[in-house]
Amino acid sequence: MKLLFSALALMLVLEGIIPLLAPKLWRETFQRITRMADGQIRFIGLSSMLLGLIFLFIFK
Repeated sequence: MKLLFSALALMLVLEGIIPLLAPKLWRETFQRITRMADGQIRFIGLSSMLLGLIFLFIFK
Protein backbone atom coordinates (compact mmCIF):
# COMPACT_ATOMS: atom_id res chain seq x y z
CA MET A 1 0.00 0.00 0.00
CA LYS A 2 2.90 2.32 0.77
CA LEU A 3 4.28 1.76 -2.74
CA LEU A 4 0.91 2.59 -4.29
CA PHE A 5 0.71 5.90 -2.41
CA SER A 6 4.31 6.69 -3.33
CA ALA A 7 3.51 6.10 -7.00
CA LEU A 8 0.40 8.29 -6.73
CA ALA A 9 2.43 11.06 -5.08
CA LEU A 10 5.08 10.88 -7.81
CA MET A 11 2.40 11.04 -10.50
CA LEU A 12 0.93 14.18 -8.91
CA VAL A 13 4.36 15.81 -8.75
CA LEU A 14 5.09 15.01 -12.40
CA GLU A 15 1.66 16.18 -13.56
CA GLY A 16 2.09 19.44 -11.68
CA ILE A 17 5.34 20.38 -13.41
CA ILE A 18 3.84 21.58 -16.71
CA PRO A 19 1.13 23.82 -15.20
CA LEU A 20 3.76 25.27 -12.86
CA LEU A 21 6.38 25.99 -15.52
CA ALA A 22 4.22 26.68 -18.59
CA PRO A 23 0.60 27.49 -17.65
CA LYS A 24 -0.24 28.97 -21.06
CA LEU A 25 0.97 25.83 -22.87
CA TRP A 26 -0.94 23.63 -20.42
CA ARG A 27 -4.16 25.65 -20.96
CA GLU A 28 -3.85 25.51 -24.77
CA THR A 29 -3.17 21.78 -24.68
CA PHE A 30 -6.15 21.19 -22.40
CA GLN A 31 -8.40 23.22 -24.74
CA ARG A 32 -7.24 21.11 -27.71
CA ILE A 33 -8.00 17.93 -25.80
CA THR A 34 -11.55 19.09 -25.03
CA ARG A 35 -12.18 19.47 -28.77
CA MET A 36 -11.07 15.89 -29.54
CA ALA A 37 -13.53 13.10 -30.20
CA ASP A 38 -14.15 10.54 -27.45
CA GLY A 39 -12.41 7.82 -29.46
CA GLN A 40 -9.25 9.90 -29.78
CA ILE A 41 -9.18 10.58 -26.05
CA ARG A 42 -9.72 6.88 -25.30
CA PHE A 43 -6.86 5.97 -27.65
CA ILE A 44 -4.54 8.43 -25.88
CA GLY A 45 -5.58 7.00 -22.49
CA LEU A 46 -5.05 3.41 -23.65
CA SER A 47 -1.67 4.26 -25.18
CA SER A 48 -0.60 5.99 -21.98
CA MET A 49 -1.63 3.01 -19.86
CA LEU A 50 0.17 0.53 -22.13
CA LEU A 51 3.33 2.66 -22.15
CA GLY A 52 3.19 2.82 -18.35
CA LEU A 53 2.83 -0.96 -18.11
CA ILE A 54 5.75 -1.47 -20.48
CA PHE A 55 7.90 0.86 -18.36
CA LEU A 56 6.89 -1.05 -15.22
CA PHE A 57 7.96 -4.36 -16.72
CA ILE A 58 11.21 -2.99 -18.14
CA PHE A 59 12.38 -1.10 -15.08
CA LYS A 60 11.13 -3.44 -12.36
